[in-house]
Amino acid sequence: MEIHKGLEGVIVSETKISSIVENQLLFAGYNIDELVEKNVSFEEVVYLLWHLKMPTELEFSIFIQELQANMAISDTIITCLKIQTRQNLHPMSVLRSTVSLLGVFDPKAEEINPEAVYEQSLSLQAKIPTIIAAYSRLRVGLDPIAPRYDLSFAANFMYMLTGEEADEQAVSAMNEALVLHADHDLNASTFTARVCASTSSDSYSCITAAIGSLKGPLHGGANERVFDMLLEIEAGNLSVEEYLDQKLSRKEKVMGFGHRVYKTEDPRKKHLKKLAKELTMANGKEQWYFLSCQVEEYLKETKGLIPNVDFYSATVYHCLGIDSDLFTLLFAMSRVSGWLGHIYEQKVEDCLIRPRSHYVGPQNQVYTPLNKEVSIGGAE
Repeated sequence: MEIHKGLEGVIVSETKISSIVENQLLFAGYNIDELVEKNVSFEEVVYLLWHLKMPTELEFSIFIQELQANMAISDTIITCLKIQTRQNLHPMSVLRSTVSLLGVFDPKAEEINPEAVYEQSLSLQAKIPTIIAAYSRLRVGLDPIAPRYDLSFAANFMYMLTGEEADEQAVSAMNEALVLHADHDLNASTFTARVCASTSSDSYSCITAAIGSLKGPLHGGANERVFDMLLEIEAGNLSVEEYLDQKLSRKEKVMGFGHRVYKTEDPRKKHLKKLAKELTMANGKEQWYFLSCQVEEYLKETKGLIPNVDFYSATVYHCLGIDSDLFTLLFAMSRVSGWLGHIYEQKVEDCLIRPRSHYVGPQNQVYTPLNKEVSIGGAE
């Protein structure tokens, strides 16, 4: 029996949402390079992933209004966020639990007809940025800021974080990062969402499961670990080469490098590297860009490792003023668009995902009855 550990190379479903073809990433047939180079808005990409086509002007206007109508979060959710800030919780745990609570308080959460699923999708896509921004402020003693309806998705999120309108370069960078992270074939968190959806579970449960998967450091959590590594190198007395050699000699993973699918280059990396350079130069933080380049060059030359989407996104988010432990939440804020598209697609497919495993444990065990006269509390 041939075993494919981690399902590597195994095709388990068909999709029209995104694909990886010859090291190119496409969203519903649109090359990610074109979407970035033509400054396509994240909102357009969300529409594309859900409807498998770009919107007309009228469709886009209606879609924006639908998202805006769902952005606000209730006082109950804010109270629950306040309670969680009193605990020493990982921010991804807070997001996971709060998204689950959205389902608890949605009276239509259990409805699974297409119209209800679409309403749930709008609520999740629109509310997650508000939740993240509110949590970011509450944990440092600041009040949440209500969303604005005259700003783009990216600009509104940054406004809710700081209470000030971000400059054009920052908004453009945030929008581009959101576009680049929106979907990526059948990655671990998307597969998790589809497995949950295949059981006919509700959208909130599917997204909660996906967030739990994304939290892992071998998936979305890697970007947080990347900046931790850069900080360690900057603060230490070792050169980049010495630091990496010691890390590798201890058999430790270098986060932000390597990919299960891409073997030569992650097509998203070049865009994030360009953003990292532009933002660090504009903010007087060039050391992070040059340090990142040194790490990239050394690992490519010595180990043949290539950076993935997480590596330069860490520097981009840092330059945008985002705390490193929130990096993965931004990943979720974007990737939920793809998750929701895949959830709907899986529900339409209506096929339970139920793989098999190959048993390698002991055989022909014989049960020996317990001496039931012996006291459970211990020997007498």
